Amino acid sequence: MECALYVVATPIGNLRDITLRAIDILTSADIIAAEDKRNTSHLLTHYGINANRLLALHQHNERGAAEKIIYLLHQGQTVALVTDAGTPAISDPGAVLVEAVLGAGFRVIPIPGASAVVSALSASGLTAPQFLFYGFLPNKSAARRVVLESLSNYPYSLVFYEAPHRILESVADLQAAFGDERQIVLARELTKLFENVHRCELGAAIAWLTEDPNNQRGEFVLMVEGAEIKEVGISFETEKILNLLLEELPLKQAVQIAAKITGKKRSMLYQRALELKNVTPNKE
Repeated sequence: MECALYVVATPIGNLRDITLRAIDILTSADIIAAEDKRNTSHLLTHYGINANRLLALHQHNERGAAEKIIYLLHQGQTVALVTDAGTPAISDPGAVLVEAVLGAGFRVIPIPGASAVVSALSASGLTAPQFLFYGFLPNKSAARRVVLESLSNYPYSLVFYEAPHRILESVADLQAAFGDERQIVLARELTKLFENVHRCELGAAIAWLTEDPNNQRGEFVLMVEGAEIKEVGISFETEKILNLLLEELPLKQAVQIAAKITGKKRSMLYQRALELKNVTPNKE
């Protein structure tokens, strides 16, 4: 094994969701840096891996632990980083350590695997090709609403993590910021016994959460449909096509063909063609 920091993804619930490579790395590493040594011991014991090589690394000691790990790397030891569930450094401890290890000149090697955000999106049915992963929203409603307002016009699927004790407040703030009609997908207890993925309009989400207390239990991934893109003009490429057509064809015909090529509305193209005609001599 190369002397490096290995960032190892572990299961988010079902213990079988671990890769063979992750098991190899956890078995072979000299040290395993863990967010909670008790949780990681349970995973290691399940796979018959020696749990006596654990070093605590969590949000309250990450900088100090990073210094110890860099020292160990200088001694030629290999270190595996894990968190309680999922991929380290993604809304979990690890980013500070990774930055420090890279700054010290050592390699950081990702060992991919389970990720709650990717798992949830794959079962969401949201079709936007892009998504924005925000992670955990602020604890206080006022700060949360400021953040949500700043995201309200993004056309991407918006993905958040949320804890059960804040789920009602957070969903209420999502509704206030984004309105009733956008789709929301609430994924809870992913890969666990009581896994549930529910999709509805934001205006109906609170009712679903309150109709059964069990719907408020577990860790949540919240996914909200992005804002509808409103056309406020035509792109440079569309205008270029329209200009070329106007050089050779009457205005109405140029607009008709430009609409077929670009898929843009004729009314928008016609208005722009009239504006261009004022400065471009044409055939009509």
